[in-house]
Amino acid sequence: MMSNRIMRAAACAALTCSMLGVAAPASAALGGSPTTPPTGAVSTSLEPVAHVASGAASATSSTSTASYTVTQTTFSSGTVVREYVSTAGVVFGIAWSGPVMPNLPVLLGTYFSQFDSARNTLRAAHPGRGPLDIELPGLVVRSGGHMGAFGGQAYLPSALPAGVSATDIR
Repeated sequence: MMSNRIMRAAACAALTCSMLGVAAPASAALGGSPTTPPTGAVSTSLEPVAHVASGAASATSSTSTASYTVTQTTFSSGTVVREYVSTAGVVFGIAWSGPVMPNLPVLLGTYFSQFDSARNTLRAAHPGRGPLDIELPGLVVRSGGHMGAFGGQAYLPSALPAGVSATDIR
């Protein structure tokens, strides 16, 4: 006969595992093509973001072109991942927020090993917990929060479309 304490611990472990599994899949890998959202996630395309072409003389003669699109995927856990895709179809930025951290190896794709190495070096120099602010020549990752409220962004500086800045990735 199991005690209430053991049953509660088992239930807590099962809940934790299921929560981690819910947010594990992500919608795209940085630097790659967008992928189909996993089962159970709700994905919507947000309005394309247009930037005014430089050199426009007035509001009436200005032209704007969509320099990227944003797809937002909401997982059943409540975590939201937004992928920023250039007109060439390449994911140049990703942002996330929600109660559960997304699976960074999936989100960062081939860039995860660079991130992981930099993270380990940073944590060795500054032990403990806290936000991450990693700026490498070809990759920027900012992540922080606490249990129940995580957020962050990752982007490829050299892949940002003309007129797009890091502050556009939110």
